[in-house]
Amino acid sequence: MSQAFRLPEILEIARAEGKVTVDDLADRFKVTVQTIRRDLAELAELGRLERVHGGAVLPSGVSNIGYEERRGLNHSAKASIARTCAQAIPDGASIFMNIGTSTEAVARELLNHKDLLVVTNNMNIANILVDNPDCDIIVAGGMVRRADGGLIGTLTMKTIEQFKFDLAVIGCSAMDEDGWLLDYDIQEVGVSQTIIAQSRKIYLVADQSKLQRNAPARIASLQEVDMFFIDDPLPAKLAQKCREWGVEVQISRQGKVSG
Repeated sequence: MSQAFRLPEILEIARAEGKVTVDDLADRFKVTVQTIRRDLAELAELGRLERVHGGAVLPSGVSNIGYEERRGLNHSAKASIARTCAQAIPDGASIFMNIGTSTEAVARELLNHKDLLVVTNNMNIANILVDNPDCDIIVAGGMVRRADGGLIGTLTMKTIEQFKFDLAVIGCSAMDEDGWLLDYDIQEVGVSQTIIAQSRKIYLVADQSKLQRNAPARIASLQEVDMFFIDDPLPAKLAQKCREWGVEVQISRQGKVSG
C-alpha cells in the first residue's frame, strides 16, 4: 500500500483510538517501522498528528477536538471506564455530572440505578437519563454552548452553589504529568471548580489519551480527586503522586478492573 493510501487510514485509526504506535502500524500495514516513522513525520509536518515517543497522538492546542469526533474517540475504553465508575455509585445518591463524552458514557450506565438525583450542565446527559424513571434530573441553567450542549457561565455556577452533592462525576480535556486537570474553555473551568467545591467526593473519568494532550486552563489538581477511573496504568510519576495523595485509581480494561 502506498503512502497516499496509508496516511488517511493512519488518521482514522488515531481518531478512533486516540493514538497510534509505530509497531502496531507497521504490523497492520505490513511495512517497516522506518516507513511508518516517515508517515508519522509527514502527518506531523502537516499538523494532523503530534509525535510522541513510540508513535503519535491527535494534536494538542488551545482549542478542543470537535464534539462528534470526541464522541467517537476511544469508545470502548470510555464504555469500560463508565461501567466501572457506575459500579462505585450507590443507589440513592445525589450526583453532579459535568460536560464531556466520558461523563455521558457514565450516564448510560446509570439507567438501572434507583433513587438518584442528578444535576448536570450537560443537556446530553439529561436526555440520556430521561429513560431512567427512578432518576430525578435537574439541569443547571446558563448559556448553551452549541458545539456540545454544555451549559456554562455565571448562572450555571450560581445554580450549582445551591447544592451539596454526595459526589461529582467529572471529566477533563487533558492532564499533565504533575497531575493538573486541564481544559480549553475558561468558563467551563469555573463551572468545574464550583462543582468540586460543592461535592463531598470527586470521581474523575478519563481515558489514557487525556495524558497525551495539553490544554491551557487549569481546573484543579488530581490531589482533589477521590477516585480516578482510567483504562490503562498511569505513568510511574503520576501513579506515585496518586499514592501520596490518597487518590484511589481504578483501571478498567476490557471489562476487567484492578485497583
